[in-house]
Amino acid sequence: MDTVKILFALVILLVLVVSILVSYILNTKKTLANMLLVLENIKSGNENRKILSKRNEVTADICYKINEIVVNNKSKIIELKASEKAYKQLLTSLSHDVRTPLTSLIGYLDAIHNKVVEGTEKDEYLEIARNKAYDMKEFVDMLFEWFKLDSKESRFYFENTDINELTRSILADWIPVFDKNAITCHVDISEEEWNLPVDINAYSRIVNNIIQNSMVHSGGSQIGISIMKKNDTIVISISDNGKGIEEKEIHHIFERLYKCDKSRSHKGSGLGLSIVKELVSAHHGIISVSSISHEKTTFSITLPIKKDI
Repeated sequence: MDTVKILFALVILLVLVVSILVSYILNTKKTLANMLLVLENIKSGNENRKILSKRNEVTADICYKINEIVVNNKSKIIELKASEKAYKQLLTSLSHDVRTPLTSLIGYLDAIHNKVVEGTEKDEYLEIARNKAYDMKEFVDMLFEWFKLDSKESRFYFENTDINELTRSILADWIPVFDKNAITCHVDISEEEWNLPVDINAYSRIVNNIIQNSMVHSGGSQIGISIMKKNDTIVISISDNGKGIEEKEIHHIFERLYKCDKSRSHKGSGLGLSIVKELVSAHHGIISVSSISHEKTTFSITLPIKKDI
């Protein structure tokens, strides 16, 4: 009798074990089928599905890795689409920025060629055409510079430099321009020697582009530049007392080809400040802008003080 009970118990145990194994195999098979389906979705470009798996399942780690790949791949596709959209917008802006002045230039040249204008007026037309041609050359030069920076093809040569003396030297070249345009320049730069690693040409371009931007767009009568030490950084601030930048524009001010003046009536390529941002980043620095309407706009460049970059 005892033997029968033991055998009966063993049979029940064996049935339970087999049932558990069958259930486990079926669940694993179902999970594997889901994996294959998700992988097929990835292959076909549909990445909205994920694999659900319990933590104690043997396939849990595999499911997690596949889900991680799906999420990462989806993020890359989103970035790629955003990049494609940005470049389409770039091409649209470029076509406008090149076609408009080119059409105007051709108009002046046609008037001269067809003898619509003569004498002094002809000379004026030639001068205007010449200036427009130089503006287009400047735009193309800046565009190529931006592309080199964006593609990380530019090479920088950093050397320990007295930032105060270098900035004063850059400002000295602007004195005739300030005088000609009745601009008062306020300078607050220490006489001490503050050395930090910079690419001299790149730093000069940063300062020149910001001053040029203020001269062209602010409409102010004063420009100020100051340099101060703050912890392990040096902060260069360039300000003007012009019309200012609207709050909604500030977040876009460093974007390529972005112009606050939508009418595009002002001279400017919309590349100067985007180039500035790239050059500041190459120095491991940060640039920011603050503005109070019709009172003060300040560009602040924060550069690290360290021996190596």
